[in-house]
Amino acid sequence: MQHHLSTALFGLVALCTSAACMAQATPTPTPPLRGAALDKEVQRLMAEGHVPGFALAVIENGKVVHLRAYGERDTQKKLPLTVDTVMYAASITKAAFSYSVMSLVDRQRLNLDTSIADLLPKPLPDYPKYTDLTDDPRWRKITPRMLLSHSTGFPNFRSYPPDGNGYDPNSKLKIYAEPGSRFAYSGEGINLMQFVLENGQDTDVVTLMQKQLFTPFGMTHSSMTWRKDFADNLAIGYDESGKPLGHKQRESARAAGSMDTTISDYAKLLAGMVRGDGLSAKTHAEWLKPVQRIRSIQQFPTLDTATTTDNDGIKLSYALGVAVYQSPQGPAWFKSGHEEGTNNLALCLQQSRNCVLIMSNSSNGESIYKYVIDAALGPSCFPWFWESDIPYDHPEWRRPEHRNQPHPPCGAPQPQPTAA
Repeated sequence: MQHHLSTALFGLVALCTSAACMAQATPTPTPPLRGAALDKEVQRLMAEGHVPGFALAVIENGKVVHLRAYGERDTQKKLPLTVDTVMYAASITKAAFSYSVMSLVDRQRLNLDTSIADLLPKPLPDYPKYTDLTDDPRWRKITPRMLLSHSTGFPNFRSYPPDGNGYDPNSKLKIYAEPGSRFAYSGEGINLMQFVLENGQDTDVVTLMQKQLFTPFGMTHSSMTWRKDFADNLAIGYDESGKPLGHKQRESARAAGSMDTTISDYAKLLAGMVRGDGLSAKTHAEWLKPVQRIRSIQQFPTLDTATTTDNDGIKLSYALGVAVYQSPQGPAWFKSGHEEGTNNLALCLQQSRNCVLIMSNSSNGESIYKYVIDAALGPSCFPWFWESDIPYDHPEWRRPEHRNQPHPPCGAPQPQPTAA
């Protein structure tokens, strides 16, 4: 029998705004699962959520303590998913890219608050890719800090304008909000950061990430572009209905999301990132310092003007390449990656240096995120509704009207998985 949120809970959510109320509503936390118990719960959730392949890494105090792959990388051929199966990283590429950029900051080769006009040898609109901005001088206000914190005012991608009706290959790049004024997720902004480095700072991003991340962390099965040797152990992506989508062979590096990697490789990186390896303590703190408070109802559609205070209690914000918030276990940061046939999530509790890394070759993967996080990390107050990671057994939260209703704040009763 499914446990649906009741009308009484909606009343509690509406009234539960004080710390005292949230404390009273918080249930006694269950200790995190490990070993066979965690494996069993993940496999149960996969079956309930119709997830064909799922990989999980758990990090404690900066060390990988649990590394598993479940299900299949190719359901037609009945090939198992392994911890060394190459999977598409999607937008968790952005977290890795931003961490490598901070190495330039650490070496004083990049100032986060310098206008990109001063970082490029010629005006941005003089480059063919950015001629659309010729009549908008606001591009000069854009800085690396804005690019990495998604506050440029750009759409996610120019081909999906917020004032249009979906995909438009002829749409022009526009600045829709004053640079630095608000959060609006933008792959365009991340790719512009790459463009600035490569065209103005003599820094090849592929070389940078290889030198700063892939080599020192032993990420031998990771690349920003397709490698032929990946074909021997490759995950096929699947949509919500289980239809195979294949695996794109990306020939050009894109900081916004072209990385192929494995759960084993990215777990090494994530452990290093939560430890602060490769950066000074000052620069690591700068990487995680909140830049933009987030008050959008959900992360997408980007540039949506509707706002909420639902996440004020956890101070949900964006830092440099990752989202940050205050969890019951101290400061937390995360980055998700989503594309049809791919669902990934990296979440870390900075104080304990505990993390969970999820990679799935299924569009249904995010439907079990919340329950896997709860099982692996304990209470974290991960903002699942803002991320649109709706639990598989609570489809009512996908309805449009829920965007206008308060969702459970940190400390209030949360959705619970279907009983075994």
